[in-house]
Amino acid sequence: MTEQEVKQQMEDLAAKIAHYNHQYYVENTSEISDYEFDQLLKKLEELEREYPDFKAENSPTQRVGGDITKKFETVEHEYPMLSLSNTYSQDEIVDWENRVKRQIQDSIEYVCELKYDGVAIGVRYKNGRFEQAVTRGDGTKGEDVSANVKTIRTIPLRLKNDFPTEFEIRGEIFFPLDRFQQLNEERESNGEDPFANPRNTASGTLKLQDSSVVAQRGLDCFLYGIYGDELPGEGHYETVLKASDWGFKIPLPKHRYLEKVESIDGIMEFIEFWSEQRADLPFEIDGVVIKVNDYGQQQDLGFTAKSPRWAIAYKFETERVSAQLQDVVYQVGRTGAITPVANLSPIPLGGTVVKRASLHNEDQINKLDLYAGDTVYVEKGGEIIPKIVGVDSNERSEDAQKIEFISQCPECGTTLRRFEGEAQHYCPNDTGCPPQIKGRIIHFISRKAMDVDGIGAETVEQLYQRELIANSADLYSLTKAQIANLERMGQRSAENLIAGLEASKEVPFERVLFALGIRYVGETVAKKIAYSKKNIKTIMDAGYDDLVAIDEVGEKIAIAVQEHFQNVANREIVDRLIEAGLQMAVIERERESERLKGKKFVISGVFNEMSRKEMKGLIDSHGGQNVSSISSKTNYLIAGENMGPAKLEKAKKLDVPVLSEKDFLKMIEHD
Repeated sequence: MTEQEVKQQMEDLAAKIAHYNHQYYVENTSEISDYEFDQLLKKLEELEREYPDFKAENSPTQRVGGDITKKFETVEHEYPMLSLSNTYSQDEIVDWENRVKRQIQDSIEYVCELKYDGVAIGVRYKNGRFEQAVTRGDGTKGEDVSANVKTIRTIPLRLKNDFPTEFEIRGEIFFPLDRFQQLNEERESNGEDPFANPRNTASGTLKLQDSSVVAQRGLDCFLYGIYGDELPGEGHYETVLKASDWGFKIPLPKHRYLEKVESIDGIMEFIEFWSEQRADLPFEIDGVVIKVNDYGQQQDLGFTAKSPRWAIAYKFETERVSAQLQDVVYQVGRTGAITPVANLSPIPLGGTVVKRASLHNEDQINKLDLYAGDTVYVEKGGEIIPKIVGVDSNERSEDAQKIEFISQCPECGTTLRRFEGEAQHYCPNDTGCPPQIKGRIIHFISRKAMDVDGIGAETVEQLYQRELIANSADLYSLTKAQIANLERMGQRSAENLIAGLEASKEVPFERVLFALGIRYVGETVAKKIAYSKKNIKTIMDAGYDDLVAIDEVGEKIAIAVQEHFQNVANREIVDRLIEAGLQMAVIERERESERLKGKKFVISGVFNEMSRKEMKGLIDSHGGQNVSSISSKTNYLIAGENMGPAKLEKAKKLDVPVLSEKDFLKMIEHD
């Protein structure tokens, strides 16, 4: 093919992928299968690797992320990103509407919208292409989070139809509730504390330095405010609807997420409707927003120093109910973490009947000063799981017994342990405590770990109860006859399960390491450790200093890895998994050379010839090792511009040689 033909093919592929992506994530329809979509994406990736000079800046292949951002650039807003004045009083909404009518001597239309509990974002487009995404910041300046926002699949990288040449569209990035719950389940299965609420988690996710992690989390976005010199409509409502034609996910009127009304009665009806129905939404809202629709009338109304006079937010009060505390039970997670849960008298809250509420840990119980039989106040608010926020001590009986946190595991009786600096207690009997045993096996077979088809939590429970398995290695000794005899299983199911176990032997080493269920070692950290140490034997024998030298491995993780493999039972499991044929070493890619073999590099600062990611890739391809912090075992510090003085000072103190970008490139030059 000629260069022109290659460019055209890449452009056509990108346009097709963008079309199908919009269908799937915005319109909830699809003309092609997931497999066909993946093949289109794979073809584009192959062409981009072969012809990197032709790769578009906003290629759909960037949706998976991968950029590393050490510092988010501060950007000045072209149009100030002001906050809205807000109220909890419907009477004040009436007062606001009266003020608007006094100033505008004409008929007025109002637009009612949901007030999404997320993170405000402004996205700029030029000639139909994504250019930049900036957070609210202080309203005058925000942070450039473009690399992370590009991974959100409902935000188009290229537009369609007839759009303005240059404009900014604003909206709210949020966590869908089902994805937030899934994320917390994944964290708990990894022995990590769950995130508190969707809004704060969305905000924290947007500030992550690794955009590939952002891509995995599944953020979503509604865009609903357009700013520019050549807008297509004379009012806010019409322009937002027009933005849907350009490819944006907007709040749809058919769902009543967006509604145009002509009176205070219409405004109040919208408020009342969502005050009752908000519990059924798949995302969090904390109120509704009312705006004057006409742009000319907005201009006449103007602004205060902090907010527009043509808009106001009505905020819902957090729903709080009282219930009786019946008792406190304690759950044991797969890592041994003990979570106290309050059993309550059934109460309606947020559209559901609540019978339980998390108490998190001993500190929370002590802070609430809980007694058996207490009348407690329960809220949902921004939380997925109801929580106890207070106690009515006036209702407490004189002979009530104070709730004391347990000292022994409720499942196996082992004395609990609390690590320094941590809020949770743990059961250290990780090889003999039933919930931990079953939890680790369920984690082992899960989709992001070994991804074993044909087996789930119920099957694991049956196998454990019949004493056919007591750890993950036992899975590979199962026979078809043993499985077929289980309840709701048969010959076909048994064959599928055995086939799933056999297929799992091809799962790469980094996922096997994650599947072992080492406390604090999540999917990303497992990959870092695997790539650094290359095989399971090296990891099992690694010392503390070797482990903390690995990128993203701190003291807590290093100690957890060491303790895991100091346990004889865990080492025996690994030996049996090796014998079963699982992948226990990284499959090495072909290297350009071994010039840097055995050398450890720390990279710091900004470079002229390449990005930090590219430099790390060169170190890997020439046999070197990337580490995040300087120690006596570091061989070189590669120093770029704007490097922090602390690293340079430490390098000098430890006599670690400091290289410039040019010095490094000379090291890997071919003879």
